[in-house]
Amino acid sequence: MPAARESLLDAAYTALARRPWAAVRMVDVAASAGVSRQTLYNEFGSKDGLARALVRREADGYLAGVERALSGPRDPRERLTATAEWMMSAAHDNVLVRALLTGCWNERLPAPALSAVPSSSGVPAQRRADGPLPSPGDFVTLVRDRAVAVLNGGGPLAPPAAVELARSCELAVRLALSCVAAPPAEGGVADLVRTALPRRLTA
Repeated sequence: MPAARESLLDAAYTALARRPWAAVRMVDVAASAGVSRQTLYNEFGSKDGLARALVRREADGYLAGVERALSGPRDPRERLTATAEWMMSAAHDNVLVRALLTGCWNERLPAPALSAVPSSSGVPAQRRADGPLPSPGDFVTLVRDRAVAVLNGGGPLAPPAAVELARSCELAVRLALSCVAAPPAEGGVADLVRTALPRRLTA
């Protein structure tokens, strides 16, 4: 039941904003979502299953935002700048995204293992959530490779241009991640990315 699942994840995220994950109770999450506690357990199996599903959803939402930032009708340099800005804003607004990008899970947050856990769930979405979660390094690779694919338009590039594009994409991603960990005092990540990237980025 996708609607109930989303309502439960919304309720869990709201509860996490109010109290540490250790103090979030399954019965309260179910009540807030307007479903039974049994429905909650049917969907997620356990509190750890709920945590993994919540983290997976936030990771997917973050990557969807990257996709939107890359799809703008701008030149490649500006698309990478917009992507870096999205990465910063997503991490600023979402504690789970920030933890995923930095690997820093404080005591208020759930800390699901990044490796896969055994799953006997009959819910396909939960089986996926029980699979491996992306690490900070995985996000670098995912965003870099997606940026290269989008900016390249799927066509072939000569080796020097392909190398330059991949390096530029990774540079923008790593600059954004460094700014998540240590926000710049002024100018923001956009100025840093524009300064670091070639003025004419081939794509």
